[in-house]
Amino acid sequence: MTSHNRSFRMPLHRGAAVVGAVTAAALLLAACGSSDTSGAGHEGRNSAATQESTKQPAAGVFNDADVTFAQSMIVHHQQALEMSKLADGRASDDEIKTLAGQIEKAQVPEIKTMQSWLTSWGKPESSGMDHGGMNHGGGSMPGMMSEKDMADLTAAKGKGFDRKFAELMIAHHNGAIDMAKDEQKTGRDAAAKKLADDVIKNQSTEVKQLQGILDRL
Repeated sequence: MTSHNRSFRMPLHRGAAVVGAVTAAALLLAACGSSDTSGAGHEGRNSAATQESTKQPAAGVFNDADVTFAQSMIVHHQQALEMSKLADGRASDDEIKTLAGQIEKAQVPEIKTMQSWLTSWGKPESSGMDHGGMNHGGGSMPGMMSEKDMADLTAAKGKGFDRKFAELMIAHHNGAIDMAKDEQKTGRDAAAKKLADDVIKNQSTEVKQLQGILDRL
């Protein structure tokens, strides 16, 4: 019998080198595939949640509740932006100033997304109701400020503005939370329901923060 039938054995030093290379490659892949999110702050989480919830919905998978939610929440968000912009030059509390900026940063892209939904659904942006018909007195939309509320906020400055802003934004946020809960119960579009969930979570957190501000003012 010839020597060709003998088993092949890799030299010991070469085997050790191969094992070491494989181990190093595995460690490198594991490092590249992992990410440390322990340092992500509240704002970063809100941004990620907003990006996830503002994806374009599938065409045709919606109902009247989704349309009403988008139309109404656009107007609701727009008033929150008006309130937040008033903080510039009027607010004296740093936390109020910061929170007003966060509200603008979160709600502007949500407005654009809901507008895109309505366009894809072939529905108008407006439901035919303006701000005047959707304040507390009209009772059509929860949390909306009346013209007097907005005028009083505009006229306020310093600590008086800070307190009034916190009080009015708490009521405004609670109204948005109620609307979002209705969407979760009766809506059909998955993206709209996801955004409603984000509204509930994020604005509930801000309500607690605003209440904390009121308690110390």
